[in-house]
Amino acid sequence: MFKGAGSRSARDIVEVIESQGGSINAATGYERTSFQVRALKGGLDLGMDVISDLLLRPTLDAADLEREKQVVAQEIAEAADAPDDYVFDLVQDAAWGEHPLSKPILGTVDSVNRATVAGLAEWRAALYAADNLVISATGAVEIDQVLDLARRAFGDMPATSGAPSVAAATFVGGRRAEARKLEQSHLVLMLPAVSARQDDYFALRTFAEALGGGMSSRLFQEAREKRGLAYNIDAYADTYADAGALGVYAGCAAGDAVETAKVCAEQIVALAHRIEDAELARAKAQLKAHMFMAREQPLSRAEQAAGQALMFNRLYQPAELAAAVDAVTAEDIVRLGRTLLDSRRVATAILGAKGSLKAGEAFAQALSAGS
Repeated sequence: MFKGAGSRSARDIVEVIESQGGSINAATGYERTSFQVRALKGGLDLGMDVISDLLLRPTLDAADLEREKQVVAQEIAEAADAPDDYVFDLVQDAAWGEHPLSKPILGTVDSVNRATVAGLAEWRAALYAADNLVISATGAVEIDQVLDLARRAFGDMPATSGAPSVAAATFVGGRRAEARKLEQSHLVLMLPAVSARQDDYFALRTFAEALGGGMSSRLFQEAREKRGLAYNIDAYADTYADAGALGVYAGCAAGDAVETAKVCAEQIVALAHRIEDAELARAKAQLKAHMFMAREQPLSRAEQAAGQALMFNRLYQPAELAAAVDAVTAEDIVRLGRTLLDSRRVATAILGAKGSLKAGEAFAQALSAGS
């Protein structure tokens, strides 16, 4: 779409924004795509004009598409050469089976090469529609101006033409292990959890913070500070509209991979049984800091608001989010932990020297033995 839109060429699109001191970009996720313009005060009109051209009037030229396929193929190759990125594609494949959530966002060289102008136009018409669109603006803007520009730019945009529905994702679990000559082995260990729309969402986020969200977290203290097993280790909550997971990432020496995986399992089991009051309070404080510090950047605030509108059809005020985090109790953490363990399903991805590839099995066994 950035190859040309409306009356502008690819070069025109970026030059007209940059000539006003702005920048333009787009980002693609599993559940949404965002088109972003950041500009100086007064740049809202131009930004809305360019983005509306991209969404409504892309050129979609066949020759441009063929050239872009080559660029994306290089991007796919670059991602494959970054083991701490590629290992997450492996675990997605292990976790979500045949569901689209298991597929890499970049696609594969084969899937990209199958793209046609007609296919892209049909896909865009099905999804890029008024009832799927959120316009989010922050910073030096006035609400009346935003509304007026939105009406002018998108007021005639049609509703969806009937995009095929996708079944809810189901965490199936599995193991992926790929031997590669690397200085480090990379581990991602995952358990099924709640979705962004379920009641225990904030309990899951708090659980992840206590487990591996900072330097005072259990994984950092046990795996790095006490045992020196891993330089990088953290836990995270991966949540979507209808599914979710708790994940742990670790980068370690190949000889330490199995032991690192066992430590991760032991700490998950221990946290699922008990959390101290001080530890819970610390995890909540860290979670709120992450949530609210992101709002200091206008673009992050705009993205956060757009995500909430798409996911929940409403916006959450900071005080409301803080109250939801503060409401998480030790009993909630233990209940969530038991749910994580009771599923008896895990997804693991190990990338590194051959000697590290048994870490996924070691994690599953240690988790089962502890629970």
